[in-house]
Amino acid sequence: MTDNLALEKTLWQAADKLRNNMDAAEYKHVVLGLIFLKYISDAFDEMVPIFEEEVGANWETISYKNELQDICVSEKVFYVVQQSRWKWLQGRAKLPTIGKDIDDAMDAIEKDNPTLKGVLPKDYARPALDKQRLGELIDLIGSITLSKGKDGKGKDILGWVFEYFLGQFADAEGKRGGQFYTPQSIVKILVDMLAPEPEKRVYDGACGSGGMFVQSERFIEIHEHRKGKISIFGQESNPTTYKLAKMNLAIRGIDAKIELGDTLMNDKFPELKVDYVIANPPFNVSDYNINKAETHKWKYGVPPTGNANYAWLQLFISKLAPYGTAGVVLANGSMSSEIATEGQIRKELIENDLVDCMVSLPSQLFYNTQIPACLWFLARNKEGNNKLRNRNNEILFIDARELGTMISRKQKELSEKDIAKISDTYHNWRKSSETGLAGFKDYQNVPGFCKSATIEDVRKNNYILTPGRYIDFKEVAEDGIAFDDKMQTLSATLSAQMQKANDLDEAIKLNLSKIGIEI
Repeated sequence: MTDNLALEKTLWQAADKLRNNMDAAEYKHVVLGLIFLKYISDAFDEMVPIFEEEVGANWETISYKNELQDICVSEKVFYVVQQSRWKWLQGRAKLPTIGKDIDDAMDAIEKDNPTLKGVLPKDYARPALDKQRLGELIDLIGSITLSKGKDGKGKDILGWVFEYFLGQFADAEGKRGGQFYTPQSIVKILVDMLAPEPEKRVYDGACGSGGMFVQSERFIEIHEHRKGKISIFGQESNPTTYKLAKMNLAIRGIDAKIELGDTLMNDKFPELKVDYVIANPPFNVSDYNINKAETHKWKYGVPPTGNANYAWLQLFISKLAPYGTAGVVLANGSMSSEIATEGQIRKELIENDLVDCMVSLPSQLFYNTQIPACLWFLARNKEGNNKLRNRNNEILFIDARELGTMISRKQKELSEKDIAKISDTYHNWRKSSETGLAGFKDYQNVPGFCKSATIEDVRKNNYILTPGRYIDFKEVAEDGIAFDDKMQTLSATLSAQMQKANDLDEAIKLNLSKIGIEI
């Protein structure tokens, strides 16, 4: 993973130099489209031995196209004609027609692979795109060794590069970029806390570029040693971001049903019930509408105009199967707001025992906003089973605001240790102490960090869900200095600083008087 990060940084620095004066939002599609093209071309090249075995040495003749496409479908690989393959395009990288060559390649790929129809960028021939720099970018991306080989790591390398570039572009674009990308540490904590299992269904109604799904597959692969065993459903309202999601998932070999449209007004999965909802909907959206005819979604109260937070929460709850769970990122205000119907809806969610855990996050985790954020964990059924204890009428509160490390002047990130601290606390709280599962301990309240509260406690706090209301204060260690001595030292320090300030004021007045200015 360290080697991957070094490769990603090197590639990003080189690619960013080629951006010249192009806006990051525009350049993003140039780069990510080429990375995707490189991926599907390399994956197709890996199929050659299978083609030769199934069809023969002359597999590339047009007469075998149907057979080759069938093999590609069975192997979950995209079919790529010769004029769309990376080797052919890289050989033409220095030609002035390279832009049109790439557009033609993208067209051919979409024509032969219906699932990619309308997804790939096809504007490389435009005059404003410097063709010399485009050729240099092709050579740069071509330098990545992506052959997956026997261990399959090549495909992962390209997946890592694609994800890393998504994050870097989100940072470069600022507010606009953050709309399609959730920082990886936020995605990871959601997935680690929900811990999706194989053969289950996962949904994200504001799926952005698909990072939640990528991390869910990765979680299962790491913990279950297998891949592609969850059913994925997502919806995204932004057409450009929708295309990024399709590419991001395809580049990882992840099958998913992703639909384009406004989820709150035009739900493309109206009857869907899932085991997990993992989502980061846009914060505090004021310009939104709901489909009021879908009354089953607003059973806890009609969300107010001017803020979509409680519309999203209720939509996600409506998608949960009888034992489904959800992890949702929202602005901190959602935990305490009393505006319009929000307070009453929150009360109904609590009284119906749907809230499982609340987490206050550190500031500066997001690219697109400085608004403090929190995590809502919702559970359709908290009665427990052979692995989980009965948590009825209990809510876990976690205050993680002091965690995280600055990775740049404006960006903070949760470390693996931070993520483990939060997710282990949640799992320890949920687990039955009688299961004897390795790695899990009996839960304990920790002053300054976590507290298991009852619904009665929440009622006493007027249904406000801010963790700081419930978690005990952390004791501050005494320094052993008597109060009188400490005050004497502080007073002396303050007196010296005030005298220094007076001296500076006098020096300023003297210098001003020398140039004829009297104060």
